[in-house]
Amino acid sequence: MKLLGGQRALVTGGSRGLGRAIVLALARHGAKVAFTYARNEEAAERTRQDATALGVEVLAFRADAADNPATEAVVRSLESAWDGLDVLVNNAAITQNLPLALLEEEDFDRVMRVNVKGPFLTSRAVLRTMIRRKSGVIVNIGSLAGARMIEAPIHYTTSKAALIGMTEAMAKEVARHGIRVVCLAPGLLEDGLGRNLPDHRLADYLKHNALGRVGTFEEVAQVCVLLASSRSSYISGETLVMDGGV
Repeated sequence: MKLLGGQRALVTGGSRGLGRAIVLALARHGAKVAFTYARNEEAAERTRQDATALGVEVLAFRADAADNPATEAVVRSLESAWDGLDVLVNNAAITQNLPLALLEEEDFDRVMRVNVKGPFLTSRAVLRTMIRRKSGVIVNIGSLAGARMIEAPIHYTTSKAALIGMTEAMAKEVARHGIRVVCLAPGLLEDGLGRNLPDHRLADYLKHNALGRVGTFEEVAQVCVLLASSRSSYISGETLVMDGGV
């Protein structure tokens, strides 16, 4: 059963990794999907082709989520092409495995720019059309690091904790317009931060994980679809931690 038939969705950072899995899952459930990517045109084209093969319209845009003119241009293009958006997934994010003593000010600013300013700018641009239509869903992709006391890079953890606060405040403000805002916070996954962890830290995580494993992109993508669908119509302002039981 397709949960998002006829819906129009935008995913930031959708060319690879979790973003790619979310793009494909949205497409599999019947949504038209647009996604942004930063640099890798080959990966973006591969994702576009694979999603198109699922029988929906797919658009790709090279844009930095934290670049306001670029973000506004993407949203204007989608308003022209699709007459608006129903779903926004703020997925684009970066991190570094660096201890606090080695973090430079520029490192902190760069992570906050992408992981916090990016979702703010994209949400603001998309909300204008959602408010006019009195409907819409925003799914912010957070992290276990922003929701629990675990060992993780300080700037990354700070950015993801800020995203939870943004989710709550935004959900409260736009609820009167029929718009839901939720945060999905995965634990360690099959790639990304988990792949770069030292062996002893990964072993410690798995030791405290009830399921004894990391998650997959597909598992998270399917929950993202569920949160974006009408099946979750009474969920807003919440952060769903998806970590296998840490």
